Amino acid sequence: MYINSGIPCVKKQVEILIHCVLLILQIKNFTLDLLKRGSKTWVPTLLKELNTMFTTFEADLSKSNTASLLPALQKFLFNFFSLTILGADPSVSPEIANSGYIFLDSWLAIQLAPTVSIGVLQPLEEILVHSFAYPFFLVKGNYEKLVQFVKNEAKEVLSRAQTEFQLTEQEAIHNLLFILGFNAFGGFSIFLPTLLGNLGDEKNADMQEKLRKEVRDKVGVNPENLSFESVKEMELVQSFVYETLRLSPPVPSQYARARKDFKLSSHDSVYEIKKGELLCGYQPLVMKDPKVFDEPEKFVLERFTKKKGKELLNYLFWSNGPQTGRPTESNKQCAAKDMVTLTASLIVAYIFQKYDSVSFSSGSLTSVKKAS
Repeated sequence: MYINSGIPCVKKQVEILIHCVLLILQIKNFTLDLLKRGSKTWVPTLLKELNTMFTTFEADLSKSNTASLLPALQKFLFNFFSLTILGADPSVSPEIANSGYIFLDSWLAIQLAPTVSIGVLQPLEEILVHSFAYPFFLVKGNYEKLVQFVKNEAKEVLSRAQTEFQLTEQEAIHNLLFILGFNAFGGFSIFLPTLLGNLGDEKNADMQEKLRKEVRDKVGVNPENLSFESVKEMELVQSFVYETLRLSPPVPSQYARARKDFKLSSHDSVYEIKKGELLCGYQPLVMKDPKVFDEPEKFVLERFTKKKGKELLNYLFWSNGPQTGRPTESNKQCAAKDMVTLTASLIVAYIFQKYDSVSFSSGSLTSVKKAS
């Protein structure tokens, strides 16, 4: 009787598991499709939104000699990804246009707070911050405004999710917001300030000169010459982006469970891994391996150039896989891996088309010198 009564339960669990696996595959395929379709408008939308952001920066600099980076940057990111990923224009709703990025920030904050260090005296931080999940009602109102925005303004994407990928409307909406908010907006909100900080450090004047020369030799000062193809020809610009990702990966830790027994090898050891064991990879440590990278603690602009630099891309892990890897529906590598590096390269190229030099300090833009 015990065995017989358990069969329906086991069958139900198997059905749920199969449904979850299929759903994950559908979502991964849907994400790859979004990126492919969005690539058609990616560059012109990026350049338009960059123009808007840097116009704001210049206006702020004229008033107070400093321009706070993060608010304008996050507004730029929210608008850009809404237009390219969702096909939705935030300007149709004044509230979303002005505060959409703040709504995403608050939603991200309650998810990430239990996992990040905020510098409170231990053990108070562990007890008060890391020991429980924060309740959804804290951000429910703002999140529902974002849901309504997607439902109203991303109808073409939602329709494709339902007809081509067999997702329900609710599954599509919540996964679109996760892709927009966590993957795209959240990742770039961490990555771009680091990228711009490395770029605008006053100690890196020689590096700016080299990057500026490469950009203008390849595409001049006309933004219409910028494209995915043109930045692929900018070896130093791409190396600058890769080196930033090497030293400061946006998501430093990855977790997974072993799917089977296997042996994990390092330079001088072999570890027996059993199926089901929890694995953690800490990228900032791995990316400073002195047996792979010369002067691993130092930012080296030319590190990923020429033949040796191209070979090092096999060891550049920032996206759940090597830079030379390819995201597919069957792996966990960042679906937008290549879009991230190309977009960052476009931003660097745009800056050196527009300006001879830029300076950033303590999260602010402190000076720009327009292209002569």
